[in-house]
Amino acid sequence: MQYEAVIGLEIHAQLLTDTKIFCGCSTEFGSEPNTQTCPVCTGMPGVLPVMNSKAVEYVVRTGLALNCEISSHSRFARKNYFYPDLPKGYQISQFELPLCEGGYVEIPGNGSNRRISLTRIHLEEDAGKNIHEGSASDSFVDLNRAGVPLMEIVSEPDIRTAKEASDFMKKLRTIVRYINVSDGNMEQGSLRCDANVSVRPEGMKELGVKTEIKNMNSFRFIEKALDYEIKRQIKVLQEGGRIVQETRLWNSEKGITESMRSKEEAHDYRYFPDPDLVPIEFDTSWIDEIRTHMTELPDVKKKRFMNEWDISEQDAELLASERSTAEWFEETVQLGADPKAACNWIKGDFMKLLHEDNILIVESRIKPLNLVKMLGLIDKGTISGKIAKTVFEEMYKTGKKAGIIVEEKGLLQMSDESGIESIIDDILADNSDAVEKFKAGENKLMGFFVGQVMKETKGKANPKIVNEILRKKLG
Repeated sequence: MQYEAVIGLEIHAQLLTDTKIFCGCSTEFGSEPNTQTCPVCTGMPGVLPVMNSKAVEYVVRTGLALNCEISSHSRFARKNYFYPDLPKGYQISQFELPLCEGGYVEIPGNGSNRRISLTRIHLEEDAGKNIHEGSASDSFVDLNRAGVPLMEIVSEPDIRTAKEASDFMKKLRTIVRYINVSDGNMEQGSLRCDANVSVRPEGMKELGVKTEIKNMNSFRFIEKALDYEIKRQIKVLQEGGRIVQETRLWNSEKGITESMRSKEEAHDYRYFPDPDLVPIEFDTSWIDEIRTHMTELPDVKKKRFMNEWDISEQDAELLASERSTAEWFEETVQLGADPKAACNWIKGDFMKLLHEDNILIVESRIKPLNLVKMLGLIDKGTISGKIAKTVFEEMYKTGKKAGIIVEEKGLLQMSDESGIESIIDDILADNSDAVEKFKAGENKLMGFFVGQVMKETKGKANPKIVNEILRKKLG
């Protein structure tokens, strides 16, 4: 019997507010434990929460970007459960009336995009953090994260493979970073994912018994955990067993999912409207105002790059995948660079250097005008493409302009035909055997001769002139 997986994701994205959702404490990452707390976020008796309106705006912005229906009336609920890092004994979340409903995300499919539907997007507060390191017998609680605003994005069970789940997460991360509502930093926990997974015989409409895998915080772990869990469930069914509805954790060291506890249902949390918070209400004019200030989204930008500048789909996808990269590229073109030349430098040498230093393009010393000027030197024949690589690396290290680097390092391209011809004559004389082989039909030796000239001139010879003289002399 063939089985298929059915996967739904619940993604938690920390919102880019300066303060927490119901108090004025900072949301900055990395501070000393329990230094960003107050009576409100530590759940002291008698305190009252005050709503952070910026968090609501960010969820609405996300809903618009993900094609959701925005609710003009929503409210908060108390989600009751006990855990040491939840000082109030409940989490303030949303239940019956979320801020956004419906919507979809498109991910790459076989030849066309796959549309993954969304159930809802709602707003809630984060819990604190239990710390188990540092003592064999004790655990500690850090409440700096308690009250940090989270946006939960819930998908329909439309995902069928671990790869699709990873692609869905990547697309969501790109979008929330584009619209500047979350930094999407998975290592710091700003973006994490729970997955509901079940399997069923192919062709069956009913859903199988699901398990939930909690708190996956990397694309690689999402794929590995889901691949393992799908295979585990299929193996259980093939051996005549049954799937237990439970919550599981991914053990990255062992490469397996492990049982954590029985799976909770909504009624286990005893949701009820929070009496300390009034419902959220706003009119359509506020939503329209947010919509008018929305940035161009990555899919739209990608198509525009393809249509306006004849950039390939693969290159346009790469350029549009990070907002800062896309805007850097656009500025370079607007300053006069050839779009394809700029694209080639960004996706090649530039991306390699940025990846090595793990920084964004806007954090580098090279500015769009620097690349434009360097491309101009290539077009004028002042430097060769090979020399340009040296110039570019020096620009990246120092931030100096291309022209200054060329002068300081004596990198002007050699375009004196008589000088180049003299060097070629010497090389052909020293490699008479290779000349005979070339004339006998081994055309690939042209690359050998060009390489020898470049080696002799330290890469400064004008490649066009070199090839023209070689073709004349070799007949």
